[in-house]
Amino acid sequence: MKLVIIAVLAAAAVAAPQYSYSAPSEESSEEVEVQYSYSAPLEDSSEEVIEIIPIVRDDRVHEDDGAYTLDVETGNGIVLSQSGSPNGPDDSVVKSGHYSYTAPDGTFVEVKFVADENGFQPQSDLLPVAPAFPHPIPDFVLEQIAFAEAEDAARARAELEAQDSEEEPAAPSTSYGSPQ
Repeated sequence: MKLVIIAVLAAAAVAAPQYSYSAPSEESSEEVEVQYSYSAPLEDSSEEVIEIIPIVRDDRVHEDDGAYTLDVETGNGIVLSQSGSPNGPDDSVVKSGHYSYTAPDGTFVEVKFVADENGFQPQSDLLPVAPAFPHPIPDFVLEQIAFAEAEDAARARAELEAQDSEEEPAAPSTSYGSPQ
């Protein structure tokens, strides 16, 4: 029985996908052409079209101190440039950069970003923006605020009246009895 279990585990380990990335050596001047494929069904057919998108530029620099830079550009106009270093709290990596691409509707999208202890902070003309303050406050909100203020004032008046109608408080007891 143990032999069967060991054989099954060994077969699973051999069948598992092997992921690895080896950066080109620094001495190598050989250019490596990387391509990604994209497939999409044709509108009038069930067949898929495979479009090969070449990687035009892929420059990566990893420093010994943990700092890095990355510049990637694809044949269809996607551009990514970022750099980072372990300068954040507890040596966390702080990064900044930008990326751009053309959306399916033809709109050019460009996003600049910083990612640090405050999270991912993108900046782009295409991102939604909160309305400028002061903006008009809806009537129902103003009515609710007025209602809350009236309640607070009524409660304060009731507390003052209750304090005025009370007699002098009795002196504290000097003997302690059992709880009631």
